[in-house]
Amino acid sequence: MSILDEHAPLEQATFAGGCFWCMVTPFEELPGIHSIISGYTGGHTDCPTYEEVCTDKTGHAEAVQITFQPQLFPYEKLLEIFWQQIDPTDEGGQFHDRGSSYRTAIFYHNEEQRQTAEQSKLELEQSGRFDKPIATEILPAGTFYPAEEHHQDYHMKNPAHYKRYRKGSGRDAFISSHWAIQAKDKIGLKDTLNSMQYHVTQNSGTEPPFQNEFWDHKAEGIYVDIVSGEPLFSSKEKFDSGCGWPSFTKPLRPHHVEEQLDLSHGMVRMEVRSRFGESHLGHVFDDGPGPNGLRYCINSAALRFIRKEDLEREGYGEFLSLFEAQS
Repeated sequence: MSILDEHAPLEQATFAGGCFWCMVTPFEELPGIHSIISGYTGGHTDCPTYEEVCTDKTGHAEAVQITFQPQLFPYEKLLEIFWQQIDPTDEGGQFHDRGSSYRTAIFYHNEEQRQTAEQSKLELEQSGRFDKPIATEILPAGTFYPAEEHHQDYHMKNPAHYKRYRKGSGRDAFISSHWAIQAKDKIGLKDTLNSMQYHVTQNSGTEPPFQNEFWDHKAEGIYVDIVSGEPLFSSKEKFDSGCGWPSFTKPLRPHHVEEQLDLSHGMVRMEVRSRFGESHLGHVFDDGPGPNGLRYCINSAALRFIRKEDLEREGYGEFLSLFEAQS
């Protein structure tokens, strides 16, 4: 979790979005997030177990409860992320998981949250992104029961099974089809990107080492996808690997970075792509200096840099606290 001001007030946000394993990763590593707990809420029984909830007889839904600092990461931003993880038109569950325990809902903790959630839902309905009505309910928060320990941070304890489950459930395919930049929207990219940016992001190309914009860049700020604008990496995790390309120990928001097996050029590598832009970024290797031992080797041509002084103006103000905390 990110560095917090211990004197700043905290709030809670509670979201049901189907399988709670999949609702943790989109919110972790965000500025101002104190904790994310998987659990059960919205039902009529006390202290339910996973097995009981799955029977659909308790009335509870699988959910996550997020404790956060609203002045660092506002509730509106949490709602934006929430909508992008679910099928809000499905009344009978989520993806391959069926039943009321997998329904979607926003459980508000105060009147301000209720109004903000209602407005957010209305905007989604009016956007035309979905061709069916939004079924996600907005309800007052009740007692939240933490799930069993083995369900907490499941993606860390069982990463291989978690990745297979996400893909097999249909969640990732749905998110990609509804939130990724579609092919029809990429038609004009040849006019907006230079030849190297297009070659790298759209054709999985590689730019020359030591002859690119950010390989030795040292300014403070964040790096976003040149195509979609989604935040990818921070200067705080950037280091000189000597390879001639920008290198980072970890993504700024792991949920925005996808890894895919790459067998091209007679090698076995892990390709790194942006989730919504679907841009080729580079590759990740296990020879990095950070605690996870990873080195994200990224093409400058796939990135746009936003200085910390410009984060608020550019719409990335939630990340300004990352740099203020170290001052």
